[in-house]
Amino acid sequence: MDKHPVGWVLLIWALGIALLTALAFSYIVERRFPGPDDVLRLVQVRDLIGGQNWFDLQQYRINPPDGVAMHWSRLVDIPLALAILALTPLVGVGMAEWIVALLVPLFILLAILMVVSRLAWRLLGRNEAVMAAIVLILWSSFLMQMQPLRIDHHSWQILSVAVAVWAISWRKPVSGGAVAGFSMGLGVMISLEVLPLVAGFGLILALRWMKDHRNRMWLTSYMQALALTIFIAFAGTRGLPGPSLFCDTISIPHVGFFVIAALGTGAIATLPRLPLIMLALLFAIVGALGVGFVAFTETQCFTAPFGVLDPLVRDHWYSNVMEGMPIWRQETAEALRGGMQMLVGLGSCLALILRKRDWLRSWWIEYFLLLLIACLACVATFRSLYFVAVIAAVPTGWAASRAIGLIRNGSSLPIRAAAPLLAYYILLPGGIVTIGAEVFGSEDSQSLASAEDDILQLRESACDLGRSTSGLAALPPATIFAPLDVGPFILLNTPHSVVASGHHRANLAMRDVIAGLISKPDESRRLVERHRADYVIICTDIAEPHVLASVGGDESLAARLLSDRPPAWLERVDLGTPDALQVWRVNRQP
Repeated sequence: MDKHPVGWVLLIWALGIALLTALAFSYIVERRFPGPDDVLRLVQVRDLIGGQNWFDLQQYRINPPDGVAMHWSRLVDIPLALAILALTPLVGVGMAEWIVALLVPLFILLAILMVVSRLAWRLLGRNEAVMAAIVLILWSSFLMQMQPLRIDHHSWQILSVAVAVWAISWRKPVSGGAVAGFSMGLGVMISLEVLPLVAGFGLILALRWMKDHRNRMWLTSYMQALALTIFIAFAGTRGLPGPSLFCDTISIPHVGFFVIAALGTGAIATLPRLPLIMLALLFAIVGALGVGFVAFTETQCFTAPFGVLDPLVRDHWYSNVMEGMPIWRQETAEALRGGMQMLVGLGSCLALILRKRDWLRSWWIEYFLLLLIACLACVATFRSLYFVAVIAAVPTGWAASRAIGLIRNGSSLPIRAAAPLLAYYILLPGGIVTIGAEVFGSEDSQSLASAEDDILQLRESACDLGRSTSGLAALPPATIFAPLDVGPFILLNTPHSVVASGHHRANLAMRDVIAGLISKPDESRRLVERHRADYVIICTDIAEPHVLASVGGDESLAARLLSDRPPAWLERVDLGTPDALQVWRVNRQP
């Protein structure tokens, strides 16, 4: 077999960096982070470096004085903090933060490309490995999570899935299952978004056991490594038993479930070969014991993580976080692009199943099931499309390699002529949707384009939140009442606090911010003063205040601020910031 094409993968990585840099050059230079979550991640790392207790995940500058308990994992903070500490003596803190935010996502991208291409090389060949890497670079659902300054947790989870898929292809059940369990344990500790795939890997390895009793160590080592990783990571990052109980991240009930599942699986593995019905019954009993532990410790863990949101927060914030919504809630063109990517991946996998024999056919059947589970997760939560991409890259790379081969080796002229179009569709399945929208016209794309003429994305805003909020730093430390998306930038660039940001554990404070912006000035003043806010800030060219103004009507606080009709209890403050970023001082009632 030819050697793994490391050089080609490095070249593709370099091309990916060039593409990302070209698309976001001005943002990179101006240090405009892709989103508020990336900004708040850096705030959390700064606090850790500044001396905040390792186990203290409270963000005290959101909803002061109590703060809000962040649901993010210290696992993502570790590499960022260590790299910043290492570079600071050489280039200073500010430059160190910028360099780390630029490079960490790109090195994660390289790791994913290496893992996925190595899997494709081992199973299919050198050309297919190269094409699998190219597929990932061309699929925006994946690549946008790897862009410079994207330091939130999603890229780490994608890497955890890639490593687990690679591990279950190994020939050694104990080491393969253990690495898969370790990788998925870290992934689910970072965020519960990866939980469907944790179950998916378990299902596939359980099917291996049911097919052949000798394969029982795959599931056994996977479950034991998974549970042990979760237990150690939980104890090492949150402490035992933990200061409080939340079910929107791994908590004591989850830890107990996985420990029971691992112990039960290990006990079953010691038994002689059993009939399938008896084996399934024993697994069901173990599962029931785990679920019973969750029910005994905290029934809230059976509800959706966002099910406890205040209705105002759910309707006017969470429902607008489109990446967290089901596929049918997306813009038609966006949903179709994602659907096309899923269909190409599934179709390519089916083609491999039909072409292969013996153990390879079994492998591709397992792979198809795993990809199908990822697709179902994407249907329920659209941002899972990047999990689909990293799994689908291998069979899609094979299909692209075959299509390109037909250009030279097709059996007839019509086949050779159609091959470039087929290769284009395989490599860029969303391109067909984009072309169709342009040719036939899409009401969704037209209305969206019309809206974007007036309301910019946060990163493109003239407010330049990455830098202009630093003008606020000249003011004495204060609490600021601002739209949810603006809050993290204030925390990053100033010593001030904010009433709330777009992070759901500050549920009641988020409700007050939304209610304050959609209410008339008298009610808004009461809510502003409830949090003892000293200033009110608004960015006039981002979507959030415009959406809330349309909800509250012309006399709502948001509408009045957007039309420069502030109530009497607000006094304009000129800090030399861009016109789109407006600041008012609160005149408190005597």
